[in-house]
Amino acid sequence: MGKFEKDAKALLEAVGGKENVAAVSHCATRMRFVLNDDKKANVKAIENLSAVKGTFTNAGQFQVIIGNDVPIFYNDFTAVSGIEGVSKEAAKSAAKQNLNPVQRVLTMLAEIFTPIIPAIIVGGLILGFRNVLESVGMPWLGQQIVDGAKVFDVDGNPVWNTITMVSPFWNGVNHFLWLPGEAIFHFLPVGITWSVSRKMGTTQILGIVLGICLVSPQLLNAYAVPGTDAATIASDWVWNFGSFTVNRIGYQAQVIPALLAGLSLSYLEIFWRKRIPEVVSMIFVPFLSLLPALILAHTVLGPFGWWLGQGLSSIVLAGLTGPLKWLFGAIFGTLYAPFVITGLHHMTNAIDTQLIADAGGTGLWPMIALSNIAQGSAVLAYYFMNRHNEKEAQVSLPAAISAYLGVTEPALFGVNVKYIYPFVAGLIGSGIAGLLSTSLNITANAIGVGGLPGILAIKAQYWLPFVLAMAVAVIIPFILTFFFRKAGILTKAEDEAKADYVATPATEEVVEVVKEEVATGATVSILSPLTGEAKELSQANDPVFAQGVMGQGVLIQPSEGKLVAPVDATVSVLFPTKHAVGLVSTEGVELLMHIGMDTVNLEGQGFTAHVAQGDSVKAGDLLITFDIEAIKAAGYLTETPVIITNQDAFAPADLPNLPTSVVAGQALLAAVKK
Repeated sequence: MGKFEKDAKALLEAVGGKENVAAVSHCATRMRFVLNDDKKANVKAIENLSAVKGTFTNAGQFQVIIGNDVPIFYNDFTAVSGIEGVSKEAAKSAAKQNLNPVQRVLTMLAEIFTPIIPAIIVGGLILGFRNVLESVGMPWLGQQIVDGAKVFDVDGNPVWNTITMVSPFWNGVNHFLWLPGEAIFHFLPVGITWSVSRKMGTTQILGIVLGICLVSPQLLNAYAVPGTDAATIASDWVWNFGSFTVNRIGYQAQVIPALLAGLSLSYLEIFWRKRIPEVVSMIFVPFLSLLPALILAHTVLGPFGWWLGQGLSSIVLAGLTGPLKWLFGAIFGTLYAPFVITGLHHMTNAIDTQLIADAGGTGLWPMIALSNIAQGSAVLAYYFMNRHNEKEAQVSLPAAISAYLGVTEPALFGVNVKYIYPFVAGLIGSGIAGLLSTSLNITANAIGVGGLPGILAIKAQYWLPFVLAMAVAVIIPFILTFFFRKAGILTKAEDEAKADYVATPATEEVVEVVKEEVATGATVSILSPLTGEAKELSQANDPVFAQGVMGQGVLIQPSEGKLVAPVDATVSVLFPTKHAVGLVSTEGVELLMHIGMDTVNLEGQGFTAHVAQGDSVKAGDLLITFDIEAIKAAGYLTETPVIITNQDAFAPADLPNLPTSVVAGQALLAAVKK
């Protein structure tokens, strides 16, 4: 009998039987199912299985979190079910059957925008910092003086100096930061066309070239177009072909034109690949793809995309500034969290960027930050009510911190949506905060980090109103969550879940007995397996790691592509894709090191294993080498969780003050025997 045979049989029955499984695969921590009918999956029964640490659904895949032992569980599952597993890409392809046309479009948009979001966030933070330096007047810096006279505003209040007015150093810093801050948004079309090519599996350098052709200095800058009259454009900014002309206009910071141009390039390349013989494809496919796409971009797609983008931003701007702006704010503030659940929130990136380009700021981003805060406050209240329940506390507290820092998926999927009443409390608080935001005309000058740090993206004159709106987003959901629980409002889902957990016995599991060599309270030193920067595990982009579902530890951003053994151990798990490895130390500490996020999709490309499963290793022995630049070029993060997975036996201790630089082989943390 396999180790997980009973749980595997129970899982097969709980997902609706063999006939309900369209495809199944696994990654380093979870089983990934594509189900013919998601409604047939008995989530409560699945989560009560002793081998299961949680479930969630994403992009048409029903994912069951198992942990380190997922390869063993997977083998037992395929044995008892008779279902042959498929590759990750095949599972993704099969998952599309569960998506309607709108969801497929949204999934595509998400996959296009996700790789460029880090750049947008960095740009937003830089512009936010510049906002503080050059726009925020501070009384202790003195009053502004022009031509020897003190400056007052229209209400007779003194106008104070900003940091850049009194400090040559910070003035220089401000000018220097213009370079990366503005470049990210000016050249955003290059990132979009590259990301489209990457998503479509076409030639990425052609996407980059097309993007450059949309923002070339030889074109009239998009920011200058509104201030340039039609006669000047007709005389100075056209390509003259004799019988007709084409406007030489750039598309800096324009999202929709770049998106349409990138898609036209990719579909043209796919079309010609199928029809041109491979022996000459290197010559003709790029030429017949890039040139027509470029012509379409500057004649049809660009102007149409500009018109569509401006029309969309005008409609949203009318909602933000019109007579019913308070209603618009209440509705958007309430609906943003459901947008996140459905994936619709990815559309707001394009709208925000378009609003910034057209109107010099966006009123949507403040409400997005407030929604993050509201959901974080709701889950924080849930934590306080359940802080003595170790299982619930381990999920809810990291989820609250994550939401306050702008990432709400752990809060939404881990607690709020699951138990309903915290979710509704968050929606109410977010709706009221959104109403305040639009009523007070709160505007951001960039897209930055959401949540509490979102204030850095807010225009200086709106800081105090935004602080007021933040207070509403913090207090109301927190109080309402307590009130709903005490009054028994919308608590049926939680009551049933807890009742089922108590009433349903866990499936009996065949466990291999491992002799513990250390006494309770003994400490096992764990060295750093990587050189780089160690951070809080809660900062991981994958909610399964961020919430500590798999175990506790640290997150390391590697600066060198070498993973070494942190302890004397046996290699218990080495994935065929070589992106993750599990160890069991001689003292019984079980460790998982997962190189990057979603790097399982690389199918081993860029990774080289120097050990085999079952090998004994000494601390410092080389386990895996990996190409950091290749992983990044493929659009994946290299952040690496280093976690203790047998939490029932060992607890992490002696963690350093994070973040901090670490060197492979130096002391990182300790594991204490419980």
